[in-house]
Amino acid sequence: MDPVCQPDGDKETPMKPGHQIAWDDTVLPFQLDASDMRGRVARLDGALNGILQQHDYPPQVEALVAEMALLTALIGQTIKLRWKLQLQVQSKGAVRMIATDYYGPEAEGEPARIRAYASYDADRLTDAAPFDQVGEGYFAIMIDQGKGMTPYQGITPLEGGSLAACAETYFAQSEQLPTRFSLSFGQSTEPSVVEHWRAGGVMLQHMPKASPFVAEADGNGETLSASDLLKDDEAENWNRVNILLDTVEDLELIGPSLAPNDLLLRLFHEEQPRVFDTQTVRFGCTCSEDRVRQSLSIYSARDIEKMTTDEGRVTADCQFCGAHYDLDPATVGFEAEQGDHGA
Repeated sequence: MDPVCQPDGDKETPMKPGHQIAWDDTVLPFQLDASDMRGRVARLDGALNGILQQHDYPPQVEALVAEMALLTALIGQTIKLRWKLQLQVQSKGAVRMIATDYYGPEAEGEPARIRAYASYDADRLTDAAPFDQVGEGYFAIMIDQGKGMTPYQGITPLEGGSLAACAETYFAQSEQLPTRFSLSFGQSTEPSVVEHWRAGGVMLQHMPKASPFVAEADGNGETLSASDLLKDDEAENWNRVNILLDTVEDLELIGPSLAPNDLLLRLFHEEQPRVFDTQTVRFGCTCSEDRVRQSLSIYSARDIEKMTTDEGRVTADCQFCGAHYDLDPATVGFEAEQGDHGA
């Protein structure tokens, strides 16, 4: 754990190939020692473009997927190696579903992987704000800890005007953790750079009395907020830090000139910010031909025949990355021929 470094003044911003900024696609965990808070700063660029370029989403849908991906990166940094975090929206609105997956690193020092997709009715989309494209439904957080472990799941209604507000309600109600998100995302139009999506955000959380994702969900259905969970000095600290976070500007969250360390100093220098190791995030999909074959292994030859195209093939497309799989029907299902399973 290292103290936050001082700003570099007029030092030239380090750049990655393809005009990426050195701190893009990273999540920086931090702690505010003076106010008993913790949080994360996330910047997404290549990872977000990796998600969105797989699809031709309308702008409203792109914005929702970008917000969901940013929330997933901020929340996902807390899970352990090889765990999987999934955020999901199920809705009766024009955007029926948004699903994101965050895979914890396979080993220390390796990047986490993130993927996302949305399902929507194009003819029901309107010119209203992105969140207005979702209707009645729920926001869910699920954690898969691996084989032999019972997955964790918590849900909250789709309300509050944004997906970030839904996530805040989830943490207050299901985890009893006061939580705040400040997010910014959109298409970057920098000179001499191809237009692309960028996203950045800060997550603040009051230090828990127990580890995250283990508290029992509140069974009375009452929606809780930070004011219901904090008293006296805790509430004063929470309010003060949130007032400081309210001063953040969109360009500070996603722009090229302010590193996450410097942003923390600008916002919270009197709160004694302290940073931890940065987590790198990459776009990554886990689909494969073997997984497709495994999913089809429950079907009989008769069932496989019904799935076979006029061209005599069984095909499958990954909704996350767009990969197309073209298989010989004789080689799939539990009655598959033994031997070569090539396409």
